[in-house]
Amino acid sequence: MKLLLSYDFLVVAIATMILAGSSAIIGCFSVYKGQSLIGDSIGHSAYPGIVLAYMITFSRDPFYLMIGAFIFGIIAYAVIQFISNNSKIDLDASLAIVLTGFFGLGIMLKTYVQGNSIYEGAVQSGLKTYIFGSASYIMKSDIYIISILSIFVLSLCLLFYKELVLNIFDREFAKSIGINNILIDIVLLLMMIVMISVGLKMVGAILISSFLVIPCIFANQFSKNIKNVLFIAFLMAIFSSFMGVYLSVVIKGFSTGPSIVVVMSFLTLLSFIFKKLRGKNV
Repeated sequence: MKLLLSYDFLVVAIATMILAGSSAIIGCFSVYKGQSLIGDSIGHSAYPGIVLAYMITFSRDPFYLMIGAFIFGIIAYAVIQFISNNSKIDLDASLAIVLTGFFGLGIMLKTYVQGNSIYEGAVQSGLKTYIFGSASYIMKSDIYIISILSIFVLSLCLLFYKELVLNIFDREFAKSIGINNILIDIVLLLMMIVMISVGLKMVGAILISSFLVIPCIFANQFSKNIKNVLFIAFLMAIFSSFMGVYLSVVIKGFSTGPSIVVVMSFLTLLSFIFKKLRGKNV
């Protein structure tokens, strides 16, 4: 109980639970729309935006770095769409090109910063944490940023809930009743990029897509009703975050972000086994 009530534990746990819960809800819409791999590509592609934001501002202020990640997330999506619409390359290949190209650019820029005398006076060591995440260094101010952006994203989700559902499951019908599908696509993309940008500091570019995808896969084993899936995914995400933070504190050497993802993956594996066993007993 002393550990669970400690200030540092509560700050990290609250921040990750808010991020994971919000990301899980947005991720469900992305997965059902078939954009789970796009989320992974955008997560990797946002990294050069973080490094460039640092190069321009000489600051590791999370707000500036998040803006850089957000801008490059939009650029990455635009490049993916351009390649897909103006070539014979499949979407999967387009995602691979953008993911590796942009992430490679980010690593190249980080290496340049580390070896450049111009940035010697600035604190630059923290840039690497945006690759793998560093949730254990979350501060109280980060909770405010995560909370505000999560409220913004979830408000958009609630406001456009009917349109999002129709856009995903019956796009033609949505168009026939006057729903602007392009606008809804933009809203979903906006929500996804915001959650990716705000989550990079905690989970990193490599694992952030797990927060969007895994909870939905877990919830899908128990229900096909979209409202139930959203609720189950939300609960699973916040529980996994709490347990992941707890494990990273109790077991020396465990990183917080990967621990959360491992818990999510383990629960999802159990859900597959449970569904198979339940099917045999029917």
